[in-house]
Amino acid sequence: MRHDATDAETLLWWCLRNGELGVHFRRQHPIGRYIVDFVCLEHNLIVESDGSQHGGLYDAKRDAFLRSVGFTVQRFWSWDVIRDLDGVVGEISDELDRLRGKNPPI
Repeated sequence: MRHDATDAETLLWWCLRNGELGVHFRRQHPIGRYIVDFVCLEHNLIVESDGSQHGGLYDAKRDAFLRSVGFTVQRFWSWDVIRDLDGVVGEISDELDRLRGKNPPI
């Protein structure tokens, strides 16, 4: 588990923990052998803020495991979180609505 959050994680955590989305998120939560950035256990939604080191085979295997145990994984590039925080939070909100059955996919 990391003690120092990135700037993007700090910004995103500020939005997620303040209840803007109407659900509870946990930060740096273990699931299996992995530690996820943020998770809403009520709706099995994982949110990851990724730097340039992400996107390889490790993340693909990790995501496959997390999906296999029932989680939806949303990944956002750290730069996108910093540049367009409202847009990222909007996408998380849309996914929560979909998971709640309020906005089924077309």
